[in-house]
Amino acid sequence: MLAASRRERIVELLRDSRSVTVAELEREFGISAMTVRRDLAELERQGIARRTHGGAVLPDIAAHEDSFAQRLETATEEKRLLADAAIAMLSPAETIFLDSSTTSYFLARQIVERGIGLTVITNSLPVMDFLATEAPPGIDLIGAGGLLRRLTRSFVGPVAIAAVRGYFADRVFLSVKGVTADGTLTDADPLEAEVKRAMITQATEAVLLVDASKLSARGLSAIVPVSQLHAVLAHGVRGEMAAALRAPGVELRAIGEPTDGAGEPPTAQASDATDGDER
Repeated sequence: MLAASRRERIVELLRDSRSVTVAELEREFGISAMTVRRDLAELERQGIARRTHGGAVLPDIAAHEDSFAQRLETATEEKRLLADAAIAMLSPAETIFLDSSTTSYFLARQIVERGIGLTVITNSLPVMDFLATEAPPGIDLIGAGGLLRRLTRSFVGPVAIAAVRGYFADRVFLSVKGVTADGTLTDADPLEAEVKRAMITQATEAVLLVDASKLSARGLSAIVPVSQLHAVLAHGVRGEMAAALRAPGVELRAIGEPTDGAGEPPTAQASDATDGDER
């Protein structure tokens, strides 16, 4: 069995039982303990598993959040590729919501670099700062103010929600803390989750930007099910790993190489999610 297929199966076993041991995986696949530990190390690097003595478990559901600055330095290549794919969906003169994720910040940088004339509505202070100082004429900024969360440098609360609900947008681009096995988008903070939910409601199309690590992380607060989205751009996700991101009528587009560099081509887009294929 190829390493990629084996790791997909390990993820399935983890989701079924929430834990696996090295000995169990040795028997399951007929491989050495060293190979098992290498697989588990790779899944931990992706954020899909947390290694323990003698095996691995699923990461805990958590309200923990890293700061914006910390997240900005994490998975930068994945975020850049997701931003590249997202910007290809845009047309001049659109109005878009950008959430407070660092992936949306990467998209804001791409919008400025390419000079696409848009109206951007955001609750992200870093996106506001960046667009206010770097955006050329033709890129308009609307800030959704409110209570500032210093950790995430984002505005939340009733004032931010009212600001978001005061506008309609063609699209919202967002990322999340994690996606549950049944396809529920989650965030670590309930106030952040509420802003994202409002943006999805006010946008004609909602586009989720995620990498493979989001399929194992679980936030404390539910946002919406995947079925309420228009599209998912997923980096490094393949095969059964993508099950949580599939829903009827939702376009699922694979971005970048599979996580271990094997198997599928760099960008894959298939027909309709309703017939079981990826989109």
